[in-house]
Amino acid sequence: MLTSADRATNAVGAVTENFWNLPNAITLLRIGLTPFLLMLPWFEGAAWSAIMGFGFLAISLTDLLDGYLARRHGTESRIGKLLDPLADKLLVMTAFVMLVAVDRIPSWGLPLVIAILGREIAVTALRAMASAEGIVVEAAPLGKWKTGFQLAALTALLVHFPLLGLPVQQLGLVLLIVATVLTVWSGYEYFALYLTGRIRP
Repeated sequence: MLTSADRATNAVGAVTENFWNLPNAITLLRIGLTPFLLMLPWFEGAAWSAIMGFGFLAISLTDLLDGYLARRHGTESRIGKLLDPLADKLLVMTAFVMLVAVDRIPSWGLPLVIAILGREIAVTALRAMASAEGIVVEAAPLGKWKTGFQLAALTALLVHFPLLGLPVQQLGLVLLIVATVLTVWSGYEYFALYLTGRIRP
């Protein structure tokens, strides 16, 4: 439910949402910082990889911050619920593409990346279809688990080099497999809920 701080009434009495609030600004910042991942091919050393990996993780975790602020201050909005997962998908998909480009995801991992990217595109299309019907498809618990494993896998693959004695690259590939299973499974759940009419306006 929108608070009075998040509503504006026009001359004919229609209620519109206030787009410019702090949670939405944080979401837009996450989108704006995503292109920095395109610099990965030019900064592949151990130090830069660590900066890129943990920087990616920090940017990703702003998703928790904007959600917390929206709930705490009553500034949740329909546009925010649509932009937030879109920002996450843009960040994740860019990271996967760049990791493939620099061969940190081997050839056997390409079908996993394709499955993940295909699922993300499909669910984004589903959200758009649902939105046209006045339905907001919010993140399900399983979807949050898949996001967590995706972020963990991507962080490890971006860091790449051994850290504190841990085989980070190999760990990242294991996490990628788990993330793929959760990603496909959660995608199936979204479509099943929508097509059976269990998601309503």
